[in-house]
Amino acid sequence: MRGGISPWMLGAALVAMTGSAHAETLRDAMARAYKSNPDINAARSDLRATDEGVPLAKSQSLPQLNATGGYTESILTATNSYLSPPRQAAAQAQLSIPIYQGGAVRNGIAAAETRVKAGRATLRGNESNLFTNVVAAYMDVIRDSAIVKLNEQNVHVLEVNLKATKDRFEVGDLTRTDVAQSEARLAQAHGQLRNAQAQLITSRENYIAVVGVAPDDLQTPPPLPNLPNSPATAVDVALKENPSLIAARRNRKASAYDVSAAKAARLPKVSVVVGGSYYNYLNSLPDLARDAGVDNSGTAAQAGVQLTLPIFQGGRPAAQVRQAKAREGVALEQETSTERTVISKTRSAYAAWQSSEDLIKTSQVAVKANQLSLKGVRAENSVGTRTILDILNAEQELLNSQVDLVTAQRNAYVAGFALLASMGKAEAKDLGLDGGGLYDPTVHYNKVRGSFWDWNDGPPVQAVGTGTADTKPQTADVEGGLDPEMQTPAAQKPE
Repeated sequence: MRGGISPWMLGAALVAMTGSAHAETLRDAMARAYKSNPDINAARSDLRATDEGVPLAKSQSLPQLNATGGYTESILTATNSYLSPPRQAAAQAQLSIPIYQGGAVRNGIAAAETRVKAGRATLRGNESNLFTNVVAAYMDVIRDSAIVKLNEQNVHVLEVNLKATKDRFEVGDLTRTDVAQSEARLAQAHGQLRNAQAQLITSRENYIAVVGVAPDDLQTPPPLPNLPNSPATAVDVALKENPSLIAARRNRKASAYDVSAAKAARLPKVSVVVGGSYYNYLNSLPDLARDAGVDNSGTAAQAGVQLTLPIFQGGRPAAQVRQAKAREGVALEQETSTERTVISKTRSAYAAWQSSEDLIKTSQVAVKANQLSLKGVRAENSVGTRTILDILNAEQELLNSQVDLVTAQRNAYVAGFALLASMGKAEAKDLGLDGGGLYDPTVHYNKVRGSFWDWNDGPPVQAVGTGTADTKPQTADVEGGLDPEMQTPAAQKPE
């Protein structure tokens, strides 16, 4: 395994961002999103709904108790029904205890429990996706803040250059062409600054959407640990630990249980049935019936074994089995598709991470070289061997290399984290977010798996994710001073 990503180095342009009393780290942002992001809380609710599949499957094996009651009033009595009472109240109760259902219950419970495990793996994947989005939003703000700062500095330098160029034009040392070149480059720099500011506002608003609060003095993120040393190593880990692939495998296994449960529809079912009834004629028995000894009320009870042996069901069981097998085929192909996707994403993330790491090194060389080149061009201009345009080009090349470096550092960190996510190593337990308590999906499952009370509806539904309507519109303001190395006017008078 290799170490983390190279530290952020851009000289004064990057370290100029001053600290504040409310500085936020990447861990702070992740912990906040882990608690308040509505997407992850929706995924947890979805898993709780999946948990309920287990008690639903178990309910098919538990006794069923039903009671019925009724009251009838004869509006018109037939002349030959001289023994029938005109009023009657009756109540019945029946207890049915399943003994054997052909394996439908056993396989149904196994399928439900397997889907719960698949749901937990899916929740792990949602956590990884959330943290990947947090990292991307966090790094976008840092990158775009630095780019805005670099462009502000470039505008300031070009404003100083234009003033010096005009002063020298007034005394005849420079031509109108030199002034026009400085004006054009300043106008271009203003346009670049506006674009950078718009992108920074977009990144800050996206940060609010993901994390829930506005970014405030984001600190340099820590190096990423335990990055793989080869794509093959990364893929090996991903095939074992990627949560999406684990979920696909368990869903395929659950679909196999569904096939067995469907086959049970053709097998016998045995139940023990116990029932009782009560009737009351409400003192409406005709005299003839009372004289014959008919009681005004009475009770009855019965018990027995009920055997249901399917003979012909119109092809329904076979259709259900074929349907379950087709869905098992879907789950099997989805597992293969997920495996392909995981391998592709892992290798792509590794390649992107390596490419960005290499680009960081070359961009650092380019920044140092362009800084040295700018100093040299300015020195040569001071003795009349370089033009104003040469200085303007050198300043633009330095700005471009600095932006390239900032962008490469952002891309390397995001790609490195995406690589860890593909390997199943970017979940809350891996990131040290247990300070505020991790969400434990087994708590709800253990609470409901044995629940059999019909009136246990659970607590009322309440929103957990926080809204962002109260946050202020973001601006492109950044803090910090200018690089002293960039303060020398480009158009200083030759000595």
